Amino acid sequence: MKVTLNPDAEVVKTVKEGLKRTGGYCPCRLDRTPETKCMCQEFRDQIKDPSFEGFCHCLLYHKSL
Repeated sequence: MKVTLNPDAEVVKTVKEGLKRTGGYCPCRLDRTPETKCMCQEFRDQIKDPSFEGFCHCLLYHKSL
């Protein structure tokens, strides 16, 4: 398993700007809870799934098998 940043530099730049603006919370989410703080709970749960391969909700991170 390997978690990396999205290879698309423009996506990474945009999401990081959003994270800065929201204080580290997922810029794609309306709610600001511990579960939406980057790296969000949804993606941490997906990482635990040995068969999951793909991007987090905001496309910043990618998990490969």
